[in-house]
Amino acid sequence: MWTHHVAALSAHYRVYALDIIGDVGFSVNRREISKPDDFVNWLDEVFRVLVPEGQLSLMGISYGGWIAGQYALRHPGRLRKVVLLAPGGTVLPISLGFLVRIGLLLMPIPGRSRGPLRRVLAWLFRDSVRSGEASRAIFEEVVTDLQKVWHLFAVPRPLWSTVLDDKAWQSFDVPCLFLVGENEKIYSAQAAVRRLHRVAPQVGAEIIPNAGHDLTMVQADLVVRKVLEFLGEPAQVAASAGAASKST
Repeated sequence: MWTHHVAALSAHYRVYALDIIGDVGFSVNRREISKPDDFVNWLDEVFRVLVPEGQLSLMGISYGGWIAGQYALRHPGRLRKVVLLAPGGTVLPISLGFLVRIGLLLMPIPGRSRGPLRRVLAWLFRDSVRSGEASRAIFEEVVTDLQKVWHLFAVPRPLWSTVLDDKAWQSFDVPCLFLVGENEKIYSAQAAVRRLHRVAPQVGAEIIPNAGHDLTMVQADLVVRKVLEFLGEPAQVAASAGAASKST
């Protein structure tokens, strides 16, 4: 989900794309991840090595967006700006309809021609599937990668992504950009933006058209342009905390 952003971001910033601790990838945990603070402490340890002095900008998508929000609340002085792309939880709870639909798509029903993982991703990334050959090619890459993960690794059960209450959002003083696709499945994009406008008007909240949870895939150029406009030129580092394999 970051593939088509790294080159554009790296033209202006030093970019670090981190595998989430405890997930499949190169960030290997030595202790159990049992609470949000564990993610925050890990991220802070990494930043102290990669960017030992000064501020940095942090960007996360989906589950990585939730972690980025948690970090911004606990270490606001460390961050120059933060970008949240369709973060899990954080603004609104993951909807019951989303969970029910995922459960139905994963059910092994005889006669279905596609595997459960492909069915889930085709629904979650519907805009990519329907938006032309280039987007469908990206979708197929994601499916192939996640099928390998599904079959070759013991995928850990993640912590449930929590929602920040009104008080937390009102005290959120790191300059923040929230982007969500208009066809987002994990919660209502429109309701999420309305809530931020109501409780946290200091947060820039926008809806990306013709996109869902795949906004960084199907609307890559638009998302990159908005992110770069928000970050501006003075920043020295743009750090990306998020895993392509995470949806919620």
